[in-house]
Amino acid sequence: MSESSGAAYSSAAYNSTVGIQAETVHNSNVYFVHPDASPQEKYRVGVRLLEDGIPSRAREMISDAIAHGFHNAEVRFHWVLATLSARTYHDLSAEEVQRLQYVSGLVRTYPEDDWKEALRVTFDLLGALGTASGETGPVLKQLQDLPSRQRNAILRHLDLILTGGLKDELWAETLERAATERFGNDRVRRVWAYFEPDPIGARVAPPRPRSAAAAAAAAALPVRVALFVLSSVILGALAWIANPAQAVVEALAALVAGRTAARYGLLWWGRNPRPDFMVEAGAQQPHHPAPAEDGFTKRVHSRFDHYFSVRTPYGFTPEAWLAHTTDIRNGLAAEIADLYRESRIGVERVAWLIRHLAEETRNRHNNGTLFEQHHQGRAPAKAKVMTVVALAVLGAAALSGLGTAVSGTVPPGPLWAVLALLGAAWSGHAAAHLWLEVRREGHRVARETREYQEELAARQHAYQRWKALLDATRPSEREMETWLTCDKTSFVDEALRHHRLTWRDLITHAILVAPASSYRRGRVRGGPWRYSHYVIRLFLFTRDGIREISSEFNFSDATRKNEQRSNYRFDALSSVQVTENIDVGYDLELVLTNGPARKIRVKDADAHQLAPDETAQEISEISLSAAGFTHTFRLLEGIAADGKGWIERRNPDDSPIFRVAD
Repeated sequence: MSESSGAAYSSAAYNSTVGIQAETVHNSNVYFVHPDASPQEKYRVGVRLLEDGIPSRAREMISDAIAHGFHNAEVRFHWVLATLSARTYHDLSAEEVQRLQYVSGLVRTYPEDDWKEALRVTFDLLGALGTASGETGPVLKQLQDLPSRQRNAILRHLDLILTGGLKDELWAETLERAATERFGNDRVRRVWAYFEPDPIGARVAPPRPRSAAAAAAAAALPVRVALFVLSSVILGALAWIANPAQAVVEALAALVAGRTAARYGLLWWGRNPRPDFMVEAGAQQPHHPAPAEDGFTKRVHSRFDHYFSVRTPYGFTPEAWLAHTTDIRNGLAAEIADLYRESRIGVERVAWLIRHLAEETRNRHNNGTLFEQHHQGRAPAKAKVMTVVALAVLGAAALSGLGTAVSGTVPPGPLWAVLALLGAAWSGHAAAHLWLEVRREGHRVARETREYQEELAARQHAYQRWKALLDATRPSEREMETWLTCDKTSFVDEALRHHRLTWRDLITHAILVAPASSYRRGRVRGGPWRYSHYVIRLFLFTRDGIREISSEFNFSDATRKNEQRSNYRFDALSSVQVTENIDVGYDLELVLTNGPARKIRVKDADAHQLAPDETAQEISEISLSAAGFTHTFRLLEGIAADGKGWIERRNPDDSPIFRVAD
């Protein structure tokens, strides 16, 4: 075996080991079919599956629709494409070959339209395989005359079927279309959104309910007020009896002073500011961080550190801003960890909220409102002064009233006056304390409720903005599949040109798409895994042997690195094995007679990322089929078993012939 490489060697190209960075399953219903769905609906979903690169499931859906009586030229056309997509003749079962021959005889029974013509051209192309290039002109002209929708579908899904001179004639058009679509629909700016998880909704810590102490104070307050009123009336009556004019002045002074003390005392003692770090963080109540071993909490704190370090206000270095906001970050992180600590909820789903809070903190610092709530919670100096003066005047008025009452009464009048003053003082103090407790708790509940509503509205707005951006940016399954197909087409073309080969020189080829050494991955429910970084491995089978080319692809911009090339004879491939591990995934092992065994990671485990209506086996089969594993493994297995005798078994003259009756 000889090897050459146009780039530095990377173990990820041949012995792929995977380090998952992030993964997500989008909760989409694009492939969902109700058990009672009509044949037309099953057919529609089948076509979508075919266009999105899942031909194995497309065959099932379209076959089900046909079995329930829904068939015409369009349905049969898509069934033929689903049957042949990503396969060669040798991948077909005997039953599938018989069904294809049966359908070729049905073409004449359908009314004339574009779908009937596309179906006829498809079978004519199959019949033209292996013929001389000069004899393929008429069928190529028929293919060229088809509407672009049908023509492009044929070229795409018959990629492995069409070989030799016929493929050479069509290759230029295939390359042109791939070059046009490869970066279409703003690929570079949109791919990232596919791997972003669906965000979880906005949440805020709710306000604390009214405390039991406040409820007890509210219950005891009427008794204290009644006692205060009774004592004050007795003292006032005794003063009135002694000197009515002076009693009126003292009563008015006491009323004005009491009202003033209540008004400004409420501003002073009627508020209960939160601890500074909670005010700064905007949280409703203290939160206690989870234990250190809580992985989710650690990841939340890490994300807060990251976003605060990259969203710094002017004049701050990241380190200085992190030091300045330590208490704020800890308070916010504790709140988010408490709100979203759920089973199977990854921190990626709340990253939008952490980012929003980091931006909000920076913006509040920039506009000078970061500590505004804390300053607003402090009583102004005027309130303190007015409260002290009013209480002094009230005390003086009470003592003056006592003197007036005592001066004009006879025993036991003075005793009653003293008792009335003491009762008013005690009950007044108790009533004021209870009243302040009730008002303070009411103010807290009202404040926290208002802040809860404001913060929830702000977070919901941020959530809607982020979700709208993802929905508008995230590529569809069809776009993702189209871009990947174009990448593979470009890669195949470069390999052919490098080895100076044409399609006439090839017996067949196979493309295996696998995850790279590190990646983000995502899929829609019922669809295959798609990766941010791939290893695309191409096998070119010629009569002289096998040429294997592999390269790592960054899917967002289609850049490549670590390209590797190997050449080996058919008899050098001694065995092909597949290792399946439910916790790891699928590994394909190639054993060569003159080299070490090579393990190729084909697919990672996915049982922990299944939707409720999915099974591990179903998703595994879908992903393996989309990766090209089934076709590639069958080819390599056949070569390992037969050596060069495999070529005779691939004789194109042995391929089934499909004839369209006139």
